[in-house]
Amino acid sequence: EVQLVESGGGLVQAGGSLRLSCAASGFAFDDYSIGWLRQAPGKEREGVSCISSTDGTTYYADSVKGRFTISRDNAKNTVYLQMNSLKPGDTAVYYCATGSAGLSRSSWYVPYMYDYWGQGTQVTVSS
Repeated sequence: EVQLVESGGGLVQAGGSLRLSCAASGFAFDDYSIGWLRQAPGKEREGVSCISSTDGTTYYADSVKGRFTISRDNAKNTVYLQMNSLKPGDTAVYYCATGSAGLSRSSWYVPYMYDYWGQGTQVTVSS
């Protein structure tokens, strides 16, 4: 059974930092790109960042470039999202998900390019 479990969310003041973790099991972790996506109240789910399975290529939404860093530890079947300089606009539920075979540079940010999802972790940034 494929499982993705996010952790590390919480309440933080603007300018603060959080590190999200996504622990995976039940599939060949090394073979999959993993993405972080988020959904704020009343808004559509959007791609935040993604890391490829092959060469570790990373992708970021323009809104988080320079502030967020994605990484993966294949030995631990875990993907991380280090979030610095957080803003109130980053408030959302953050999900990790496995990328489908067709995921690419031009599609990584599209939610339907992801197959399996975690339950999400809430990130709240106060002003």
